[in-house]
Amino acid sequence: MRARLSDIAQQAEVSEATVSRVLNDRPGVAPETRQAVLTALDVLGYERPARLRKRSAGLVGLVVPELDNPIFPAFAQVIESTLAQSGFTPVLCTQTPGGVTEDEYVEMLLDRQVSGIVFVSGLHADTAANHDRYRALIARPLSVVMINGYVPGIAAPFVSCDDREATELAVAHLVALGHRRIGLITGPDRFVPVQRRVAGWRAAMERLAGLPEAELDELAELTLFGVEGGEAAAGRLLERGVTGLVCGSDLMALGAIRAARQRGLSVPGDLSVVGYDDSPLMAFTDPPLTTMRQPVAAMAVAAVRALVDEINGHAAPHSEYLFRPELVVRGSTAVVRRDATGPATGGPTRQRPTPPALPVPA
Repeated sequence: MRARLSDIAQQAEVSEATVSRVLNDRPGVAPETRQAVLTALDVLGYERPARLRKRSAGLVGLVVPELDNPIFPAFAQVIESTLAQSGFTPVLCTQTPGGVTEDEYVEMLLDRQVSGIVFVSGLHADTAANHDRYRALIARPLSVVMINGYVPGIAAPFVSCDDREATELAVAHLVALGHRRIGLITGPDRFVPVQRRVAGWRAAMERLAGLPEAELDELAELTLFGVEGGEAAAGRLLERGVTGLVCGSDLMALGAIRAARQRGLSVPGDLSVVGYDDSPLMAFTDPPLTTMRQPVAAMAVAAVRALVDEINGHAAPHSEYLFRPELVVRGSTAVVRRDATGPATGGPTRQRPTPPALPVPA
C-alpha cells in the first residue's frame, strides 16, 4: 500500500499524507487537490474506493428503433453523454427486426426501476399504433420524453425536427437550380414525420414549382426506409422524368444515387438528390450529399433536460418543441440541364462524363 501511495502522490504532485486523507474521505483537502488525487488514481489504473465513486442518480432507458441508420447512433451518443453529465446512467435498448419489441424493452426497464425513458422515433410516431401504452406509463407515474413523433393528448414533452419545413427548404433549393419535376421519396404514410414531409413537399411544389395538385401524385413514392427502398422508388420516378429528388433519409438518397448510376446517369449532372438527416459520413460520399440537417445535438440536449426536469418534479411543458432543420449544400445537387427531358420521353437517358476526382492532399 505504501508503494501505491507514493506512486499516486508522485502522479498528483502531493504528499502521501494528502493521498491518504483523500482515499479515506477525510476533510482538510482543497477541492482541486482532491480532484488531482482522484485523477491520478484513474491515470494509474487504480480503482477508486467505493466511498469516492460518484453515485448514479438513477437509470434512464433510451429506446431507439435501430442502429443501422447512422442518425440513431448519433442521437444515442448525445443523449447518453448528456444523461451522464446529469448523473443518470443510460440503458440503451435497440430494436431489431424480429427481435425485442418496444413494449418488451419497456417491461425490462420497468423491472429495473428506471427513473424515466427517452423514446426516439418509436411507436409514438406511428399513427396506426395504440398510444395508450404511453398514457399508462405516465399514469404510473413515470417520466417520458419522445423524439421525432407527436401524439396529441399525451402529457409529455415532445422534441421534433420540423419535417414540413425541411421538405419545403429542399424543394426551394432545387427550384432555385431550375428544377420543376421534383420527386419525393419517403417512408410509409402512417408515420407522423412522413405525413409532415409530404405536406411540405406538396405545398412547396404548388407554390414554388408551379405544378398543379393533380400532377403531384405521380411524383411521390412512399416506400420502405433504407437504401433499397430509395433505390426502387428512384427507379420508378426516373421513368416519369424527374430531374430532382427529395428523400426522407440519407440512406434513401444513397439508394437513389445508385439507381441513377445503374441507368447510366450522373449525379448531379442528370439528377439532383437531396437527403435528410446529415448523418455522419455524408460529407464523404460520392458525390458528397446535399441534405437537410437535423440539429441532433440541440434536440438531444433539450430532450434530456426536459426529462431531468420531469424526474426532479419540475414538469416541463407538455407540448411539442420544433427544431429548425438546416440545408447543407454539397455536391449531389446542381443546375438543371437545359436539355432535361420531361415525362413524355421517359426521363433523362444521356450519360454525362464524370469529372475526374481531385487529388486528396496527404
